[in-house]
Amino acid sequence: MQTMKAVRYLGPKQDFVLRAVAIPEPGPGQARVRIAACGMCHTELHLRDGLLDLGPRDFTVGHEIAGVIDAVGPGVPESRIGERVLVYYYEGCQDCRYCREGAEQLCPRPAAQPGFSSDGGYAEYIAVRASNCVKLPAHVGLIEAAPLGCAGSTAVHAGKMASIRPGEWVVVQGVGGVGAALLQYALAAGAQTIAIDINPERLALAKTLGANCTINAADAGESSDAAAEVEAITQGGADVVFEVVGAGPSMQAAVRMLRRRGRLVLIGYTAARLEVHPIELIVKEAVVMGSVGSTLQDLHEVVALAAQGKLRAMVDATLTLDHFADGLAMLEERRINGRAVLVMEG
Repeated sequence: MQTMKAVRYLGPKQDFVLRAVAIPEPGPGQARVRIAACGMCHTELHLRDGLLDLGPRDFTVGHEIAGVIDAVGPGVPESRIGERVLVYYYEGCQDCRYCREGAEQLCPRPAAQPGFSSDGGYAEYIAVRASNCVKLPAHVGLIEAAPLGCAGSTAVHAGKMASIRPGEWVVVQGVGGVGAALLQYALAAGAQTIAIDINPERLALAKTLGANCTINAADAGESSDAAAEVEAITQGGADVVFEVVGAGPSMQAAVRMLRRRGRLVLIGYTAARLEVHPIELIVKEAVVMGSVGSTLQDLHEVVALAAQGKLRAMVDATLTLDHFADGLAMLEERRINGRAVLVMEG
């Protein structure tokens, strides 16, 4: 039996472990991907800490996966071998109303969720549905592409839900991997953008991406001050606010900085509660919505945007699989401006 290195999730409140496991063989309708790179997402911290627990144990974590198809199972053309691909991390049941509508991320009975409840990308190989392998153009690098599998697709999905119109004011609270992608998507949609963070380096990054304005929430002090700054800049409030931080004060500020008929999109996983008086929403006719993950179509659109140079992942650090714990520590301590990426050797 041939083996590979893989980082395994054993259960909530337990550290991940690096183990030798069998290299998977592709089954019917599957492709095996030799992984080149896997982005590191805060979701891994949420799994480890128990905020996110979908039930299964002892699987490989990681869901921002880019690599090369090196084997295919029955029913998949051998011509796909050698394709450079980005992997979509939902495998819906294909029978429920959500799957039939193309909303696989809402499937209540998924067949697999690589990196969330089944084997993912902190490893050297993965076997997934061949249809989930989205071909990358030759000029898009695998390391740079990997974070687009989640950070990019999550941003595109949330951006589409918000229905951004040209000229609107869009606020992004939290300029991490997803936030940076949201800024790029909003700019591509013709919006005017404001980035809010407490990290000056992330705000500088937002400026390089084209943000019209930046606000340091730490300098603003109370969350209401950041909301007041947004209202002053936009002369009435934001049309769209993307809340990626997932903290109580930032969520409350997000509600206050909306203009009338503004749309708030909640993205960041959190244990905090959104507390808002209904009148704040009623008098503004405000819309509050959640956005989770993305559809397979969203990932195809991400690849198209990347090919056109309109969307790129901000890779701040690369590490080998043996040093995955260092990358998680960097994430937890917020020492990453963009994404850290695990790069497989060989």
